Order: sequence, then C-alpha cells, then structure tokens
Amino acid sequence: MIRKAGFDAVVLAGGAARRLGGVDKPGQSVGGRPLLDRVLAAVLDAATVVVVGPERPTVRPVHWTREVPAGSGPAAALAAGLSGLACLAGIAGAAAVRADLAVVLAADLPFLTAEVVHRLLVAAGEPGGPVGAVLADAGGAPQWLAGAWQMTALRPALAGVSCGSLRAVLAPLVPVVVACGATVGAPPWYDCDTLEDLRRAEAWT
Repeated sequence: MIRKAGFDAVVLAGGAARRLGGVDKPGQSVGGRPLLDRVLAAVLDAATVVVVGPERPTVRPVHWTREVPAGSGPAAALAAGLSGLACLAGIAGAAAVRADLAVVLAADLPFLTAEVVHRLLVAAGEPGGPVGAVLADAGGAPQWLAGAWQMTALRPALAGVSCGSLRAVLAPLVPVVVACGATVGAPPWYDCDTLEDLRRAEAWT
C-alpha cells in the first residue's frame, strides 16, 4: 500500500545530450508534447515535483534546481533534487506532511504512465519490503532513472554525493526490479538518447 503521506517526485532534466548533438533533450517533442511534459504527466499525483535542470515552461507547476557544478552527473543531480525537496519542506514548516516515498525519473521517458509509477510506489512502499523499486527493461536489467524509493533510505545514500553514477549509489540499496513491459507498442522504460530513438518514439505514437 502507498502510505498516506503520498510521494514526491524528482525529475532529472539536465545533462549534455551529447548523443543528440547537445540539443535540449527534455524539450524535444514526441507526439506533439515535449519529453519533460510527458514525464510530468505520469506524476500528476505527486505532492511536490522538483525538476533538476534549466528552467523552461511546463504543463504543471514544478520547483527548479540545478546540481553544482552543472553537468556533474545524475547522482549529483538527484542529490540536488533531494536537497530541493528538503528546502521546500523547511519552508512549509513543521505542520507540513512529509512524503514517505520519492519517485526518481529521467526526463526522456515518453511512454512512462501513472499506472507504472503507481506499481513502483506500491512495490517500494510495502511494510517490511524493499526500500526501493526500479523499472526493468526488456532484458530484465534495472533502470536506475525510473524508480520509487523510501525517503528514509534514499536521503542517507545521497548525502554528500557530488559526482558518480546512480547505479553506484542506488544498487547497494538492493531495490526490487519491477517488470512493466508493453505487450503492444511502446514500453514504459523506453528512453530517448539519440535521434533514432526519437524517430522510433514518434513512430510509436
């Protein structure tokens, strides 16, 4: 069961997009909508959403922050996102309800859905269960940029992190790997790193 305090979301929307020629990857459109907006639609129920990356117009209100220095990698970006959530909680005051869970997502997952996010939250929120849940790709490999985590485990794991990969930080937490493959069409774990990825995603839509 998802706990009553709900969940927050951190969306990583920075990076250099080198395989896309350095273009603004989260702003690239699939099916007429920017990639970032498609991901934000999957977390409409989040209490608070922090996006780590350059500010831009979005379909829903979000809070913005950046990793320091910019471009220092996804682990540093997630640490910045968690710091942003902590700052917002401090501003809200002691009476604010703190979310027990956090969803961590890349901004280039055009086919992620609220249903898949819910499945990850349920898997990560089971009492006595794993402290996190990540999406599996077609081969069963964990996708570290698509997961849900208990905040009590996630915050200590990112404390003091200033560089490195998410896998190195999150794998020791031993999350459950959740298979949510699509039987027809686009899988929810599909990400867009290259122009060919974008073309395939557009064809699926």
